[in-house]
Amino acid sequence: MTDNAQNNAPGNAPDNALTIRSVSKFRGKTQVLHDIDLCVAPGERVALLGHNGAGKSTLMKMILGLTPLSGGNIAIGTAPPGSAAARRDTAFLPESVSFHPTLTGREQLTLFARLTGGRLPDIGALLARVGLADATDNRIATYSKGMRQRLGLAQVLLGRPKVALLDEPTSGLDPISRQDLYTIIDELAAQGTAVLIASHALTEVEAQTDRIAILRKGVKVADDTLSNLSRIAGLPTRLRILAQDGQAERIAQQTGGTRINGASVEIYCDADSKMDELRRIAAMGDVVSDIEMTPPRLEDLYRYYAREGRI
Repeated sequence: MTDNAQNNAPGNAPDNALTIRSVSKFRGKTQVLHDIDLCVAPGERVALLGHNGAGKSTLMKMILGLTPLSGGNIAIGTAPPGSAAARRDTAFLPESVSFHPTLTGREQLTLFARLTGGRLPDIGALLARVGLADATDNRIATYSKGMRQRLGLAQVLLGRPKVALLDEPTSGLDPISRQDLYTIIDELAAQGTAVLIASHALTEVEAQTDRIAILRKGVKVADDTLSNLSRIAGLPTRLRILAQDGQAERIAQQTGGTRINGASVEIYCDADSKMDELRRIAAMGDVVSDIEMTPPRLEDLYRYYAREGRI
């Protein structure tokens, strides 16, 4: 376990908004979650990744108190799942959000706000914040899937939750709306909300989360920052050397790299030798016109950690 993972270990529960300790789940004789440890600190954004059937949705339902645990424990702050305190402090956005179709967006949010028992917020401003200003008084039956997803996000924003669980939050959203959503997620985190995002959109969560946790067949196989996961996996960085006219073959011979399209050369190196390789390439002088560096992406790391036979 890395230093970062140790800092987020269940033993530090008082510092965490969400603590999951040695959680197991059986369905009949089949074990679907195996001793899961996962913590999310206030203001932290954690991506929960895994193939369909890996256990992500089951874990979220257990955090919400909708599915009983077979072993271990979960705490929202210090409150158990499903308790009044946990429900008050937890917000959830499902992948396929559903609302009463005859209500307007304003009426639906007003209902939710009254159920929280707090002061009624500015519903119009909240709907405008999620891009629904022009549909505030339209019936939800006329909303597209993306608009319903935005309304669900507005519901998440209502109570300033301590923990926000987002299951495929960008489902049905166009690219601009997806970026807007992550801006709002950043604002949630900035106000101290712990955010757990279950997603298949690897490119999005790579840039928008602080830590990555990966489940495979109910087992947590990774839990750390992207940089630490990359270092542990030891996956290579790709260096593409753009050659001056007619110099690609010379560069390939000197570096041992592979010519690409006759105009560039690719070499691969590990993290420890990256700077040495860059210095060696720079010393070649004018035969090199540029260098493009591509570190391992989350997609590469996901394949590495989630592959069969690794555990």
